[in-house]
Amino acid sequence: MFSLSPEEWVAIGLSLRIASVATLLSLPLAVATALLLARGRFPGRSLIDGVVHLPLILPPVVTGFALLLLFGRRGPIGSVLAEMGIVVAFRWTGAALAAGVMAFPLMVRAIRLSIEAIDPRLETAAGTLGANRFWTFLLVTLPLAAPGILVGAILAFAKALGEFGATITFVSNIPGETQTISAAIYSLTQTPGGDLAALRLAIVAGAIALAALVISELLQRRAVARVSGLA
Repeated sequence: MFSLSPEEWVAIGLSLRIASVATLLSLPLAVATALLLARGRFPGRSLIDGVVHLPLILPPVVTGFALLLLFGRRGPIGSVLAEMGIVVAFRWTGAALAAGVMAFPLMVRAIRLSIEAIDPRLETAAGTLGANRFWTFLLVTLPLAAPGILVGAILAFAKALGEFGATITFVSNIPGETQTISAAIYSLTQTPGGDLAALRLAIVAGAIALAALVISELLQRRAVARVSGLA
C-alpha cells in the first residue's frame, strides 16, 4: 500500500520544493509588511491591510485567475518578464508564486501579532541609546518577534504545501512540472482505480503537515525561552 510510484515521488518532491521556495521568498516581504501594519500610522493603512488579507477571502480560483492575467505571457507583468526570459505561467515557479500569494496573509498576521505584543518602550530605549530605526529593528524588534516569525513561516509552508485552487488555475496540472500532491490526488480521484494511490498521497501529505507543526511547536518553545532570556 505504501510503495510509492516514481510519479508520486515526483509530486511529493515538487510540492516540498514549491512550498519551501514560496515560504522563503515571501518571508522578507511578510516581515516588512507586518512591521508596517503593526507600527505604521498613515492614511490608507486599513486598505493595505485589506489587500494583504484578500487571498483569504477570495475563492482561490479567482486569485489564480488574477495571477494568470497579471503574470501570463500577455499580462502586464508577465510580458515584461517574458522579454527578460522569465516565464512563470505553467511552470513550477508560477506554482510557487501562487502558493506564496495564498500563504502570505497567514504569515503576515502571525508576524504582526508578534510585533504588536512587543513593548514599544524597549524599542524607545534602544533609540535613546543611539540606535537608529534599522538597528533597533535588527537588534530589538526582530529577535523579540522571532517566535511569531517562526509560526508564520510554518503556517505559510503548510498552506503552500496544500494549495490547490489558485495553483491549478494559474499553472494547470502538468505532471513533473506543476503537479503537486494536491493536484496529483485530484487527478487520481478522477482516474478509475486511482483511489489507493490518492490515499497514499493523502497520508504522506498529512504526515508532512503534522511533522511541520510538531517541529514548529518545538522550535517556537526554544525561541520563546530565548526571547524571555533576552527580555
